[in-house]
Amino acid sequence: MSGLASRVLVAAALLPLVVGLVYLGGWWLFGLAFLGGLIALHELYLLARELRPLVLAGYLGFAASLLGAELGGAPWLAGGLLVTLACSFVVFGLSDVRPSATAAFGVTLLGVVWVGGGLGALLLVRDLPENGFWALIATLFTVFAADTAAFVAGRAFGRHRLAPVISPGKTWEGLVAGFPAAMGTALVILYQDRDRFLSVPELLALGAAIAFASVLGDLFESAVKRDLQVKDSGRLLGGHGGMLDRIDSLLWAGPAAYFVVLAFGAG
Repeated sequence: MSGLASRVLVAAALLPLVVGLVYLGGWWLFGLAFLGGLIALHELYLLARELRPLVLAGYLGFAASLLGAELGGAPWLAGGLLVTLACSFVVFGLSDVRPSATAAFGVTLLGVVWVGGGLGALLLVRDLPENGFWALIATLFTVFAADTAAFVAGRAFGRHRLAPVISPGKTWEGLVAGFPAAMGTALVILYQDRDRFLSVPELLALGAAIAFASVLGDLFESAVKRDLQVKDSGRLLGGHGGMLDRIDSLLWAGPAAYFVVLAFGAG
């Protein structure tokens, strides 16, 4: 089965569940984010076990971050992230094992800020007044459209590597192809609310920001995996890798979408 067919099949299998829970929002979407994020965080800590992450502190910080986003918005999401630092120090101090403090704190915080912060931002997008559902739907589908267009164009026309050391398969041609696909997707999905939510130029800018952030998210995970000398974050999804492999782009696209909307005064 080709790589593109695999991506489409995974998306088709998960799409009805994800869209349904995005529509319900609230604690239903929180449950999906919590479960998926916990799995992704577990995968990261398992891969980085030689750095001795403070797993309990990471799980507590992750839970506090998502709860903060759901109950109190962006300020409490930030508060949840800071809880991780305190929990890490307490767990480190009570442990009989003495790993490198810098490495243990670093990888623990990395996981919570990366996974908890990214998923928390997606919850914040869903909680936007009046337009939250369509804004989050647009974010999800824009990431998918940009990724698919980049994959197809990269396979067909890719000649110049984007980041040869981090991810040799990524090309500049794929990156360029992803932008119009993302901008068009954001425009089509949110066009019905133009001017009441974002103007047409702002919708195009939102799509471009999501496309750029999704590429950075993919490359960021590639850099981490290369440093840890692994190919995939796990085998949960069979040949498609782990949960972290599936949501890596969203973990950067969520914050990008949320802060672009805020910057345009629509939040």
